[in-house]
Amino acid sequence: MEALKTAPRLSLANILFTTDFSATSERALRFALAIANWYGSEVFIVHAVKPEPRYAVPLDHLPIELDPAWQEAQQNVTRFEAAHAFKDIVHETVLEHGEPWPVVSSIVDKQKVDLLVLGTHGRLGLKKMVLGSEAEVMFRQAACPVLTVGPHVIPIDAHTWKPKNIIFPTDFSETSLHALPYALSLAEESEANLILLHLTAMVPLDAKDDLEEKILKQLGGLLPQEAEDWCKPECVLLYEFPAEGILRLAQERSADLIVMGVRKGAAAASHMPWATATEVVSRAPCPVLTVRG
Repeated sequence: MEALKTAPRLSLANILFTTDFSATSERALRFALAIANWYGSEVFIVHAVKPEPRYAVPLDHLPIELDPAWQEAQQNVTRFEAAHAFKDIVHETVLEHGEPWPVVSSIVDKQKVDLLVLGTHGRLGLKKMVLGSEAEVMFRQAACPVLTVGPHVIPIDAHTWKPKNIIFPTDFSETSLHALPYALSLAEESEANLILLHLTAMVPLDAKDDLEEKILKQLGGLLPQEAEDWCKPECVLLYEFPAEGILRLAQERSADLIVMGVRKGAAAASHMPWATATEVVSRAPCPVLTVRG
């Protein structure tokens, strides 16, 4: 991919924030509002009320106005709206019956959503990263970019937060480079330090110097010529496995945001497959923006 002539300014007109009214969702909301402030976005706040469980003996469905789950959700929405001052942000709260992903997917299509924001409880078990069933489906299947706020992300002030340190990992594939315009636009928006990162397996010592020169030149070639006018770019090569390298650098550089491209579907073989993206999202100290190729 040739260097972009200018940093593209993204249009994030519509942001969808999905909530279960938990503390995890509350953390994610602050990031949705911060981004909406920068881009003048409308925010759709969506909660799905799960359908009643299936019983061995079919029962008559309760009228929606008598459904306890629906009534509780309505009360939660009322409390939610009373607790948050949206100021100048245009927003709409959507309450619908259904499983979370079909509800969210339908609204993404209907409202032409540009960004999906969600919070998740990440947990590590038997060396397998698990985002949680609902978040996992949204993270893997959403057609639009997804900003996932994991369990290790510290709450921020939505009115003052801007990412000062952004990491963009790339293996130079078309898939990973789909995320580059987002990294550049967000870096320009906040005049951030933008770290372009490449990770590779161990190489012979006598080949390292030539490889490093080649990779750093290739990373630098991705930047618009005037990039230094509006951000502080840096090119980094690490000899590590992708997830561990990304996470370590995020800790060392106090990253505020990781932006990475990912393949469609879960089974594709890639330098940064879904397993890597899932691990990064689950363990990152900052939000992770994933953009599907």
